[in-house]
Amino acid sequence: MDLFQIFTLLGALGMFLYGMNLMSSGLQKASGDKLRSFLSAMTSNPFKGVMTGLGITSIIQSSSATTVMVVSFVNAGLLSLGQAIGVIMGANIGTTVTAWLVSWLGFKADISILAVPLMVFGFLFSNSKKNQRQNIGELIVGFCLLFLGLSFMKESVPDLNSTPEVLDFVKTWSSYGFSSVLIFLAFGTVLTLILQSSSATMAITLIMLSMGWIPFNMACAMVLGENIGTTITANIAAAVGNTQAKRAAMSHTLFNVFGVIWALVFFTPFLALVGKITEFIFGLPNPSAEGFAVSSPNSDEGVAALYGLSMLHTMFNTINTFILVWFIKYIEKAVVWIIKTPKNQETETFRLKYISAGPVATPELATNQAFDEIIHFAQISKKGLEYAKLAVQENDSNKFEEYRSKLVKYEEISDRIEYEIAAFLNAVSAADISEETSKRIKSMYKIIGELESLGDSGEAISRILSRRNVHNKTFDQDTIAKLLKMVANIEKAYDVMITNLNAAHKGTLIEISNAYNAEEQINNLRNDLRDSEIEDIESNIKNYQTSIYYIDIVNQLERMGDFLINISQDLEWAFAQR
Repeated sequence: MDLFQIFTLLGALGMFLYGMNLMSSGLQKASGDKLRSFLSAMTSNPFKGVMTGLGITSIIQSSSATTVMVVSFVNAGLLSLGQAIGVIMGANIGTTVTAWLVSWLGFKADISILAVPLMVFGFLFSNSKKNQRQNIGELIVGFCLLFLGLSFMKESVPDLNSTPEVLDFVKTWSSYGFSSVLIFLAFGTVLTLILQSSSATMAITLIMLSMGWIPFNMACAMVLGENIGTTITANIAAAVGNTQAKRAAMSHTLFNVFGVIWALVFFTPFLALVGKITEFIFGLPNPSAEGFAVSSPNSDEGVAALYGLSMLHTMFNTINTFILVWFIKYIEKAVVWIIKTPKNQETETFRLKYISAGPVATPELATNQAFDEIIHFAQISKKGLEYAKLAVQENDSNKFEEYRSKLVKYEEISDRIEYEIAAFLNAVSAADISEETSKRIKSMYKIIGELESLGDSGEAISRILSRRNVHNKTFDQDTIAKLLKMVANIEKAYDVMITNLNAAHKGTLIEISNAYNAEEQINNLRNDLRDSEIEDIESNIKNYQTSIYYIDIVNQLERMGDFLINISQDLEWAFAQR
């Protein structure tokens, strides 16, 4: 095997992986909104969770993307740990669809013959002015590249029959009985860790089997290893997540490791069952029978081996799911025991809940996570207003300092959350996303900026009150009552803003008249309070310096109203149903 052939093989593998990523990206963008609504099917019912994971993975053709997304959702809010385990089980079944596509279209039908002509349609769709057609074009191009890459991989692998000594060396590794099974299991695990794609490893295994390099039972061992290797992606994602996210990723590992253990214990009878089913359904030779050998990829034996391997992949994950779906509660207890709750839980109180769990595997669905985080951000921001309300009416200096420090802390929290959401949105924007998603992300950038400004206003109110205290000034009960009335209007505007955020997230936002009404009430009250105070100053009823502090707080509260209406306007621009 010369150097050129090695680079050709690596290039073909790269084309296969790029085609799979492109196809997955096109599928996500073409069905983004439908997938977002499909996520609502994730309920406490384990079987619905399994079907959800199966469905999403079958659509986006990536179990790694599904599990990373699930880990992100578990990162404290959208999914419970028990729900996530069911979805991950379904994702393991869904990923077996890829093996069947590769076996049938890549080997049996060899669709690579049609891949180049199909590129014409991919090119035409990609150049369409309609966004949806562009997404379909990307899907077609990815589909074609995937099978072209597979075809080049098959053609560029060396013919070991021409070098019997190399073939004998490879076959030697298959002659150690059960030790050989463990060797090939480890090889499948390591190869999947390196490629970060069980689908690519599956394609390589299918090629090795069809070329007659390895027997059927060793190929099956590699597939079992791939199921362990694929769990690393979710664990990498969870490394920067919270405790629940780490537990969700660990459940994926436990699920697959348990499956591999029982499959190894019953290895021979399990392979015999797979062989019998393959023989019965397809009318092909039994690939697990003694003396079975692949003479050529296109022979009945070659097809039987490919279908048998795909059948094993499906049966392994399906049986494993049917066994463990009844024990989700026990799996949950096991991962809670393995990954303990941190002693200092305070460190997780104000961290991101939905999007701090690692790489962006599904850009079109990532906006869902970002939006959940923005709603969470809005709720935190409203809590900051509560401390401003308490600070305004507090005369005890020690108590006031407690509330002031809380407002400073909430301002710092707002800065941090804005930065982390923006960093996540930057990562999503860097991916290939649809025009609609791009518009929504621009709106989200503006919204988190407004929410951060709300935190600044709360901290500014604490500074005004501190200056008032330094000059030994106090507000009388009438002044405090007026400020509380203004705060009450801001609270209503907050509620309206959060209502509009939820409506936009659910796709039910039509118009924002509620926000305009709340803003008008704030402005009118601000004008009335300010005019009344100026009259009192002119009549020497109020102390000038005290009144200035009061008017400054009223103005800061009115500014908060401006930030709140800006958020609803940003939502209307990007999310309102027209």
